[in-house]
Amino acid sequence: MRIRRALIGLSTLVAAAVLTGCSAGQTADVRLAAGTPSPTSASPSPSTSDAPKAEMAPGVPCTITAKACVSLSGKQAWLLDEGKIVYGPVKIMPGKKGSTTPVGTWHVLSKEKMHLSREFDNAPMPNSVFFYNGVAFHQGSLAKYSNGCVHLSAGASLKFFSSLDKGDEVQVVR
Repeated sequence: MRIRRALIGLSTLVAAAVLTGCSAGQTADVRLAAGTPSPTSASPSPSTSDAPKAEMAPGVPCTITAKACVSLSGKQAWLLDEGKIVYGPVKIMPGKKGSTTPVGTWHVLSKEKMHLSREFDNAPMPNSVFFYNGVAFHQGSLAKYSNGCVHLSAGASLKFFSSLDKGDEVQVVR
């Protein structure tokens, strides 16, 4: 009976981890150490204060590991170097309702000086820095919401384009 309960608890834990990974649009990496108590045991849950906290960069809502930081609610963005602001804040225009800019920690995937959007009738996207599938920093309207990208002024888009490299960390927060 104990083994059966342990197996049920383990399968529930694995299913929850897989579903969490799938709903986040990525695969889950589930690893259980030998002797890990089953969810049905009466052991206390680990304290969140035991987990290492990421060090926040001063003056921005992102951690020191970010090279670019975006605040969707503040409609601002910054460039950082080792946690220090090197450019910004600059005004941005994020994605509109239904086409929101994804929140999370991403990495620069590619850059294109003059990208033409296949999705939006070859709309020009100067100084594109892609950090999520189909989502980029680029020059765009600061008066209208985007379709998920982060619009920047002409000058700011050029600075982001010239400063960010493939693999650099981009953090987008609410």
